[in-house]
Amino acid sequence: MATAPPIPPHLTTVTPRLVVTDGAAAIDFYVAAFGAEPVGERHTTPDGALIHAELRIGNAIVMLTQDTSDGSPARAPSAERPAGVILATYWDDVDGAWERARAAGAQVIYPLADHFYGERGGRLRDPFGHQWMLSRVTEVLSADEIARRGAAQS
Repeated sequence: MATAPPIPPHLTTVTPRLVVTDGAAAIDFYVAAFGAEPVGERHTTPDGALIHAELRIGNAIVMLTQDTSDGSPARAPSAERPAGVILATYWDDVDGAWERARAAGAQVIYPLADHFYGERGGRLRDPFGHQWMLSRVTEVLSADEIARRGAAQS
């Protein structure tokens, strides 16, 4: 038997896995909002609940699984009860990515704006309660320049 690599070749040491309330709807949303591409096979229970799916967003993989618990509110995030994680993403065209996600149903937490630390970014909540930070580096700044600009905003 061949030795298996400890990490699948298309993954990294840390790969986010989102727990969602409706696996098929989540996949549809992430495809529409972020241009996600399904990777590999989708695995479901006999009644259709999503056990495992992988989506490629840019050069990253995000895994999905559907909450199949008894429906306890402590188990799965929702739009009313946000997840305890923020997915930080970087885009060549952050404005286009932002508009696509909004059109797909994401809600604004912090509006897209230019920031003193050299990035254009904002934060959205998807219909499943997960937060997404969409950003683009606009300037490469020294720590001193960021501190100076930050102090000037106070």
